[in-house]
Amino acid sequence: MGNINIIETRMRGFIEDIQHPRQKKKLNINDLEYQLRQQIEDYYDMDGYTLFYETIQKMAEEQVLSPIMNKQTNGRSPGLPLFYWVNVKKQETKWDRLEMLKRNDLLDFTYYNQHPEWQTDDEWERILNVYDFLKKEEERELVSLEERSLELFGHEKFLSDEKLFPEGKGFLQRIGVNKEKLKTVKYGEPFVYWLKRGCDLTSIKRILIVENLSFFHTSVKLLEEDLLDYEPEMIIYGEGKKIESSFSFFFRMFPEQPYLFYYAGDLDAEGYSIFVRLKERFDDCSIQPALKIYRKMLECREFANEERKQVRNELHKNAFFSWFTEEEQAFLESLWVTQKRIPQEVLTIESWRKWL
Repeated sequence: MGNINIIETRMRGFIEDIQHPRQKKKLNINDLEYQLRQQIEDYYDMDGYTLFYETIQKMAEEQVLSPIMNKQTNGRSPGLPLFYWVNVKKQETKWDRLEMLKRNDLLDFTYYNQHPEWQTDDEWERILNVYDFLKKEEERELVSLEERSLELFGHEKFLSDEKLFPEGKGFLQRIGVNKEKLKTVKYGEPFVYWLKRGCDLTSIKRILIVENLSFFHTSVKLLEEDLLDYEPEMIIYGEGKKIESSFSFFFRMFPEQPYLFYYAGDLDAEGYSIFVRLKERFDDCSIQPALKIYRKMLECREFANEERKQVRNELHKNAFFSWFTEEEQAFLESLWVTQKRIPQEVLTIESWRKWL
């Protein structure tokens, strides 16, 4: 074997070992040359560096390597950049093109033709499962994304948990299929609620949503004593931000008819944002702040405490404040500027009685 073949063969073997099919890697060429000197006894006698230099140049021309151009060099003559990117390993098409053509009536293989590194056995098995499903799509019922994911991919979180299944992210996009084609539906999370005694489902008109558990129980007591503002037929425990995902559950339980929703949360940045996001997301519903309840909270300003580690959204704050009078807005603004808040827990059975 010629000298150049010894150097080049060893170098190409090393590069091939560290090449990744989906991401490039950084290589210090002084480290690479050191490995060669350790492995080849007569490295210097055969003018090893010249052969090393020529092989690096050749692999750069082939775009196996890409120089990182900065002031750092390998300190040799002729000189080379000290660092190179080992580029993504180019792979030839692995899948049978005829088998792909048989399935392009329902699936899009454009991505895989452009990115052959994704043409793996596991990916093909997933594609076959989806294709078989799509052929019978009309006969299938709507199920949750997790249920369909378990059926097609062997795990309920394949399409939803990027950390557990990084290959699951973007899979449907790669094959040109949306979640609706898989006959999936996103169910709203269930929530805790209280129906006023004596009310049936068809008599519900007004619903109070409260952010926190303590005030939920307080509201239930006040409702049963006919002391609660707005006289709602139903109280929903919003459970903080959860109401944003659980609100749609309401319409799976109760008849389709006009409802008036009142929302009461903490007077703080997160409380403002929960209300605004809920109203924006469900803009076809009548949702408004429970101003009578908020005004009672404003009268308990002596209990204002520090707002800690909350995401502060100016647009949400302004949208929420717009429901109040100028005088009330001025006070709310002073709370905002000083990062103070009034928690919903200021409203207890005892404190409520001062407004009776």
